[in-house]
Amino acid sequence: MATLNLTEENFEAAVSADGIVLVDFWAAWCGPCRVFAPVFEAASNEHPEITFAKVDTESERGIAAAVGISSIPTLMIFRDGVLVFSQPGALPAAAVRELITAVQGLDMVEVRAKISAEQMST
Repeated sequence: MATLNLTEENFEAAVSADGIVLVDFWAAWCGPCRVFAPVFEAASNEHPEITFAKVDTESERGIAAAVGISSIPTLMIFRDGVLVFSQPGALPAAAVRELITAVQGLDMVEVRAKISAEQMST
């Protein structure tokens, strides 16, 4: 599947969809972002069942602000509309593979129960 470019018009629909969505927050001037780009693209080719998307933080400042991006590149992973991972920094290919495997193995009923319990305690 081709990597999607997310904008304010399609961001919410993309990350709240069923399935796994990996989002790379990046900018053209960012050296680590350019290093991470081929790793992200290779992972998208290895996993056509997963949605891979990019947010250009320069042209989509509203999205970056809304999700609290303070450093790029930042990788966020959503599963069935739930943010399950967020970390800044250019990750190596092996780490991306491990993350995908871990997210595929999540019990989303358990994840939602944990989120609900945390929200009730605050």
